Amino acid sequence: MPKLGVNIDHVATLRQARRGNFPDPVYAAFLCQEAKADSIVVHLREDRRHIQDYDVKLLSKKIKTKLNLEMSIAPEIIKIACQLKPYQSTLVPENRQELTTEGGLNVLANFKKIQTAIKKLQNSGINVSLFIDPDIQQIFAAKKSGAKIIEIHTGKYASAKNIREKTKYLNQIKAAVKCAQSIGLSVSAGHGLNYANAKAIAQIKGIKELNIGYSIIGKALYIGLYQAVKQMRELIK
Repeated sequence: MPKLGVNIDHVATLRQARRGNFPDPVYAAFLCQEAKADSIVVHLREDRRHIQDYDVKLLSKKIKTKLNLEMSIAPEIIKIACQLKPYQSTLVPENRQELTTEGGLNVLANFKKIQTAIKKLQNSGINVSLFIDPDIQQIFAAKKSGAKIIEIHTGKYASAKNIREKTKYLNQIKAAVKCAQSIGLSVSAGHGLNYANAKAIAQIKGIKELNIGYSIIGKALYIGLYQAVKQMRELIK
């Protein structure tokens, strides 16, 4: 059974709508932890649109489960990660105009910068994952860069308009997982996964963790966060 990482960014999105203290993403993390989430995922974006520095500081000190910090390779963000030492840092592409992360990190085009960032983080005792598309060349570049973990971007599969497209992208993900495993990379997956489409990804042999946020936080509005996390865990199981 793949583990479940719960992304709580959108709890902070709701809080920032009023620039107040409520709802508190740290309290949300405790609820996810109680519901047996295997890790808590937050993205400290350069524009601080949702998660703030103090959220990451509190989470790194207070939660008992693993903290996965999504981040760009900007020097400022690398410095913060090295100071706080989350269990894992996941390097992702970042565009100020995007609503959410639009694709995987282009390791080939930014190899030296990514390799340097990986070394700094690993030297601080942080596990490093690269968020990449299910592309064989990117997978080999990720391995060469020194990363030991990749997270496969499942966005195209999740947004597929018909069965033919969904099958095509699902097969791409399966091939990517098989390739990554063959060269010794640990594999996670995420982006756009929900209660309708996560099961097929969870069934792919070799995926160790699914990172899911928006759909869980959305469902929590109806049934509560604890139950939303529990239901996703049951679905994956």
